[in-house]
Amino acid sequence: MSTSARVHGLHHVTAISGDPNETLAFYRTVLGLRLVKRSVNQDAPETYHLFFADGAGTPGTDLTFFPWPDLAPGTPGVGQVVEIPLAVPAGTLPYWRERLAEHGVTVGDETERFGEPTLPIEDPDGLRLSLVETTDQREFTPWD
Repeated sequence: MSTSARVHGLHHVTAISGDPNETLAFYRTVLGLRLVKRSVNQDAPETYHLFFADGAGTPGTDLTFFPWPDLAPGTPGVGQVVEIPLAVPAGTLPYWRERLAEHGVTVGDETERFGEPTLPIEDPDGLRLSLVETTDQREFTPWD
């Protein structure tokens, strides 16, 4: 395997969401992620499996969802991911704070985690996310 093909962290994170249209609107329209694939849950074919990633579907940029609109909200607990950090370019948190406020997104106070400015937010289903400013070089393909 070439060095550029290695994944230096998680390949992807999968979460459960509510209404699939709200999930699409938030992640595609508000956060600007690309919907790279819409499939079905192999264990429950009546449920979508939505894949968001960069323009090339680069491993490590994938965030996927199983939308189940009638499921009760989750409760964070032991052994669970309780917040998903998303890398953004250094110096862009003011832009993101303004953009998120325009869309009515719950935004927490900016903090510093591991030496990087971080903005905690929540998606429409209450899933905790954070936008983390970083100067780390990452394999990433933008999309139009």
